[in-house]
Amino acid sequence: MRMVAHGLAIDTPAGWDARIYQRRQSDAGETSHPIAHAANFALPSVRGDFGSGAVDLMRSHHVLVVLVEFDQPSVGTALFARHGVPRPRAEDFHPAQLQRTLPGQSGAQWFFNTGNRAFCLYVVLGSHHRRARLLPQVHAFLDRLTIG
Repeated sequence: MRMVAHGLAIDTPAGWDARIYQRRQSDAGETSHPIAHAANFALPSVRGDFGSGAVDLMRSHHVLVVLVEFDQPSVGTALFARHGVPRPRAEDFHPAQLQRTLPGQSGAQWFFNTGNRAFCLYVVLGSHHRRARLLPQVHAFLDRLTIG
């Protein structure tokens, strides 16, 4: 399945579910930015920006990939200095790097810029112990991601 929205394009691997969306502007003047969620399991219809709601459904063989865009001025900051979509390694993942610690799960996040846009890539693996076996699925997804 190919999905294109907000300057992001995803060709999901077989068996994956994905969404690209942007929340509506709030009345308080808060800006919103594109967010992409992709997983090798069915995503719930209600999810937080960094995957809350989805992580609760994960089993040991599941992978969740979250891409969140930040304001354009962030591109020039030290936090987003890395250029290009990161290539995660098994040693990058740790249970303590999750937004919310859930038994067995492991996570990692990277801040980067590409095409004059700033992003956070957040990946949750259903099993810390199986991270080396799950990582090729993350790479297969990232290989199909295009940021315009």
